[in-house]
Amino acid sequence: MGAVHETGYVLKRMRPTTEAFDALMQESRREGYWMLVRLHDGWASGRNKFLKQPEMLLGVYDGRQLVGVGGLNIDPYFEGRIFGRVRHLYVGAAHRRLGVGRMLVSAIVERARAHFSALNTRAPAESFAFYERLGFLRVSGEEFVTHRMLLTDATAKTGKAN
Repeated sequence: MGAVHETGYVLKRMRPTTEAFDALMQESRREGYWMLVRLHDGWASGRNKFLKQPEMLLGVYDGRQLVGVGGLNIDPYFEGRIFGRVRHLYVGAAHRRLGVGRMLVSAIVERARAHFSALNTRAPAESFAFYERLGFLRVSGEEFVTHRMLLTDATAKTGKAN
């Protein structure tokens, strides 16, 4: 991976252990968002390093500057491995509405389709319209899910259960 988007942004796998990540994490904190702090802490403690198949952590770069982050995990709030989860999605303020978030979520959905029957997220209210434009449906009555995208049955594609 290392795909260059038509806008010049580069999407690639990443680790939250660089100065570029620290700068984006500080920006997110100033805005009152803690998802990148939780990502950093989970990585540092070993609690979540996105190492289980098919998990991944992606970054979008504008040159050397990290401008967006998003990950795919096996959803830890559900038994089994049928649900994936969009984790720690954040795009820097100067790069919003330029396709960075869509780029991240599209890559996550593409990978999730081959492995999960649905993809969950718990988004802040100001991100609801973004997820709904991308095809996620609003969920009510579930503590850890605000939106879900139903995916093609992974078993039908692979011929085996996850």
